[in-house]
Amino acid sequence: MLKPYNWQQDDWLQFKYNKELAEEVLQLFSANTGYLKGFQDGLSDEEQLESLIKLMMKEALKTSIIEGEVLSKKDVLSSIKKKLGILHSSEKLKDKKAEGVAELMVDVRKTFKSPLSEEMLFRWHKKLMLGSNDVLIGGYRNHTEPMQVISGAMGKIKVHFEAPPSIAIPLEMSRFISWFNETENEISNPVLRAALTHLYFESLHPFEDGNGRIGRVLAEKALSQGLGSPVLFSLSAAIESDKKAYYQSLQKAQTSNEVSKWLKYFNSMVLKAQELAKEEVKFTVKKSQFFKAYNHLLNNRQLKAVNRMFEEGPEGFEGGMNTAKYMGITKASKATSTRDLQEAKELGWFLQSGGGRSTSYQLNL
Repeated sequence: MLKPYNWQQDDWLQFKYNKELAEEVLQLFSANTGYLKGFQDGLSDEEQLESLIKLMMKEALKTSIIEGEVLSKKDVLSSIKKKLGILHSSEKLKDKKAEGVAELMVDVRKTFKSPLSEEMLFRWHKKLMLGSNDVLIGGYRNHTEPMQVISGAMGKIKVHFEAPPSIAIPLEMSRFISWFNETENEISNPVLRAALTHLYFESLHPFEDGNGRIGRVLAEKALSQGLGSPVLFSLSAAIESDKKAYYQSLQKAQTSNEVSKWLKYFNSMVLKAQELAKEEVKFTVKKSQFFKAYNHLLNNRQLKAVNRMFEEGPEGFEGGMNTAKYMGITKASKATSTRDLQEAKELGWFLQSGGGRSTSYQLNL
């Protein structure tokens, strides 16, 4: 009988992989971890907090984008600040999903040392599904129809993967939770354990919805436990940069329990996430230096525009700042906006690109 999926095969959970590859990536991961921690330790307390908030916000936004959901950046940020106790507001957030995902990010970081449990998974699922009312929330799926990953229009549907039937999930998840907790001591390579954790969980697909996001959270928990502290990077930011490669790698890995190719892919995402985090930390330092040099010289309009530009992070303000955008952000007249931008350029705050109607500006960092 054909057994196309990993969980159907006789060697299920007997994961095999290239041990030299695992060792190689551990060395790179460890070196990057030390480098990144050195950068973080060089930040002031205020800068470290800002860096942490940005990290959690990016993870919340990117893990949702991977699944095709665009959240309110403002509501994600407000919710994270509330859960960290640095924003006290009775204002209710409009985007419940943003609120739930943000709460999940904070919970994961605060409880990374705690053993995994069914109660923890259900709590995470409830937060993740906040605002949803069309799926079973806070419990494993129980429908009788197959849990499949599919694509294509009606009549041309392609099945990429089929998970174990719902009736088998309680027992399979009990085994998964035990495996996760036991391997904290058995697998000393945090990247290897995180890669196996994500693949194992995604192959079970235990919830009606939210499996990808919780699977990435579990990978983060495994990495954090291996490091002894919460990770300083966003795995989802790296994955989201090429979602197609992520899904293709995962689906190929779910056809066999020889997982070297999956490990190689996952390794590359962890290392990319670390590189992106380095850029974020460097950007935070440059932002601090910019305001130390110019904050007392910026008028209120310029300060508002500059803060908006900094919100975009290392990628920069898309398309650059121009007169029309400046007017929209500051509500200033065209003449005032043109004068403010010209002054910012002359004083070295902005770098100009183009000319005439195509003139735009980026921060000079």
